[in-house]
Amino acid sequence: MEKARARVFIGGRVQGVFYRAFTRELAYGLGLNGWVKNLRDGRVEAVFEGDKDTIEKAVKECYAGPPGARVSDIDVQWEPFVGEKGFSIKY
Repeated sequence: MEKARARVFIGGRVQGVFYRAFTRELAYGLGLNGWVKNLRDGRVEAVFEGDKDTIEKAVKECYAGPPGARVSDIDVQWEPFVGEKGFSIKY
């Protein structure tokens, strides 16, 4: 399987609705590494590393988000794999 890294920017109503916790649990469940954080412009940024097919599945799940979230758009930027360890919420 192809190892990949994706930087994902999620827009909409995604702050104050436990979106980062949702993303961390999603990554844990799929066996992905990386991190997630809120951006000052109201979006959430996440980095997923792992198998490309699994990352694509995670991005699809990000459209749903947790209850209370309303995702309006997602921008995915593919980057070179670097070997992140674990998955964390950045503050």
